[in-house]
Amino acid sequence: MGVLIIVLVVLALAGLVLLAMSLRNVQQYEKGVVFRFGRLLPDIRGPGLRVIRPIGDRMQKVSVQTQVLGIPPQGSITADNVTLTVDAVVYFRVTDPVKALVNVRDYPSAVSQIAQTSLRAVIGRADLDTLLSDRDHINSELKKVMDAPTEEPWGLRIERVEIKDIALPESMMRSMSKQAEAERERRARVIAADGEFQASQRLSDAAATMADTPGALQLRLLQTVVDVSAEKNSTLVMPFPVEMLRFFERQSRETDDDTPARRSVPLPGRAAHPGDHELPEVPAIPGLVVPAAPPVPVAFVPPVEPVGPVVPALHLSGERVGFGGGRIGERIGAPVAGRAAVARERRDNWPTQAGPDQERDATPAAG
Repeated sequence: MGVLIIVLVVLALAGLVLLAMSLRNVQQYEKGVVFRFGRLLPDIRGPGLRVIRPIGDRMQKVSVQTQVLGIPPQGSITADNVTLTVDAVVYFRVTDPVKALVNVRDYPSAVSQIAQTSLRAVIGRADLDTLLSDRDHINSELKKVMDAPTEEPWGLRIERVEIKDIALPESMMRSMSKQAEAERERRARVIAADGEFQASQRLSDAAATMADTPGALQLRLLQTVVDVSAEKNSTLVMPFPVEMLRFFERQSRETDDDTPARRSVPLPGRAAHPGDHELPEVPAIPGLVVPAAPPVPVAFVPPVEPVGPVVPALHLSGERVGFGGGRIGERIGAPVAGRAAVARERRDNWPTQAGPDQERDATPAAG
């Protein structure tokens, strides 16, 4: 009786061990792949408590969750010959557990290597501006390149690829900062010039309105004076209209044009200036022979308008002029006149042709 009990206990323990060996718990995010004596069974076990043969069957669980894999920084050269370092991150999951276990060994490591080579290839085909400004295009290109060798042969789906960081050389970063600063300055200047243009148009419209209403300009002037005086300065600035200055300038020019020019009388042996007043011609005397005078060099001087009447700078006292042989300043019953009268008399009696006593009285008489 005791032996029978011992046998039953041993059989119960063996059954419990075999039952424990044949039961497998599969999680909701896992798939169970069963190999019987090394041969793959076609049925894939879903989540829950699953029973397999305790001898000869081996179940391997595969997670179907999305996995995140970081790509180490990769040094590469862009299409425009710029050396940079790029690191990225890959999101993938298993769509076919059988292919992921049978076709590839250690599929996370395989995905990492594919991601590194694809990242270098895509960066080499893109330029720096596209890499910095259009990352969505680069990410979609990376996903497309990585899907080809992984989805169909390995049963893996690349859900997303993101470039995390782009490390540029210091010299390139300085150049890009200068370019960005210059671009900002250009935009600022364009905006300022546009503002100046719009302000000038508004000022032109305001000037046209003020021109139609004469009192508006005076009101604007008073408003400016009020604005200046509001600061309690010791000096009051009064704007002076430019139109008034132009009016005075036009009046002065018209006055100068209407005033007759006063010019000097040419002296003997001196060439007259252009525009000088000429003396009236005296009729020729019969039998008078005038010797030809040697040519005198003539020097033309620009005419200068004198302030007052010009008097020849000669000693005029007692000089004989005219055909009568009289002396300047001596009239019948008249005293010697002043210098101005002498100059006036000499100008009125100066001969235009040589008289009979011109050679004799060429030298002024002494006394």
